[in-house]
Amino acid sequence: MQIIETGNVAAALGVKLARAQVIAAYPITPQTPLTEKLSEFIESGEMQAEYIPVESEHSALAICIAAASAGARSFTATSSNGLLYMHEQIQWAAGARLPLVMCVANRGVGAPWTIWNDHQDSISQRDTGWIQIYANDHQQIIDSVLKAFCLAEEVMIPVMVCYDGYILSHTHMPFDVPDSETADAFLPPYQPPYALDPADPANLNTVTMPDGRPDVRGDISPGYMEIRHLLQHDMVEAIPALKRVEERFRSMFGRGHDPYVEPYRCDDADYIAVSLGSLSYQLHDVADALRAEGVRAGVLSVHLYRPFPDRIIAEALNRCSGVIVFEKALSYGYQGPLCSDIKSALYRYAQGKPFVTNYILGLGGREITTQDLYEALKVSCSPDGGAGEETRWIGLKIPAGGTQT
Repeated sequence: MQIIETGNVAAALGVKLARAQVIAAYPITPQTPLTEKLSEFIESGEMQAEYIPVESEHSALAICIAAASAGARSFTATSSNGLLYMHEQIQWAAGARLPLVMCVANRGVGAPWTIWNDHQDSISQRDTGWIQIYANDHQQIIDSVLKAFCLAEEVMIPVMVCYDGYILSHTHMPFDVPDSETADAFLPPYQPPYALDPADPANLNTVTMPDGRPDVRGDISPGYMEIRHLLQHDMVEAIPALKRVEERFRSMFGRGHDPYVEPYRCDDADYIAVSLGSLSYQLHDVADALRAEGVRAGVLSVHLYRPFPDRIIAEALNRCSGVIVFEKALSYGYQGPLCSDIKSALYRYAQGKPFVTNYILGLGGREITTQDLYEALKVSCSPDGGAGEETRWIGLKIPAGGTQT
């Protein structure tokens, strides 16, 4: 069934189809309509779940951690400073290996306050042990939510599904809604490997010593470092696991895409623009315009950001002369984080070592015009396009490096 709705509704329908059992909700713009829609589903009887309104984002994730520890399929959503407020619990959910799913309607963080879109919120959480998937449109939002639950429960690692605030969360777009019978077959009821049970009491996540020590059975249990090593190992293994999830989704629903990257006119491209989220589709028009002028440009959208599929991305970029990274986030004092990750991947795997140029743009919702993208990409699509400053800015109203007033 195809409908025309907002990205937040697409996410809510994905959660409904996943038959999440516990929804923890705290409002923050621009994700609020998502959990409001879920409350409507539950109130009307369309969805059988516990809806728990809480007093803060920290508590929202704490509720999900408790529910998942008891064996319930759990979900929450947030944005911006709400995500930052969750930071302690985000670390805990990953370390406890709980298969939670959380949607992040991306929004800039304060101070100063902004309600508009960039990626600084979710990018700031990239090293917490959560899988991060970025969606480009509404179809990818609803499909990614379903896949996220499937992936999380296979590898026992929580997943963030990230999509652009307002640009996707509040805009209307057509998308297909899977039928519930197929969704149930794709994602059967959650069967946790262990769940808290009053009839079988246990301690979870107790304090560990630097080295392993005997458990109640006398077996040597992993220490803190081994537990972290296992999370890292399983994060890397989530890369092929996501491919299995995608192949199964495609076979059952008849649609799908590359789970890691989405290339556009990259096969013969001399220069490839790389980005996260909906900006990738805006760059398609720029690549087409440059192609009309004889410049072989392409676009590579990164869907899976953590774990970072470095070999796959390097292979996609290996044959081009230049890589131009456009991103709505910044690692202060250095450069764009996606740019850093791409450079690392190319250093390890690429043969030709294309130059890499980085553009920072759209922070706090600053308008990104197609003309600005065209001019930036055209300058960079040349043999010396990587010369000069590695990190460039689009849309600044003061000179780069100007003082704050």
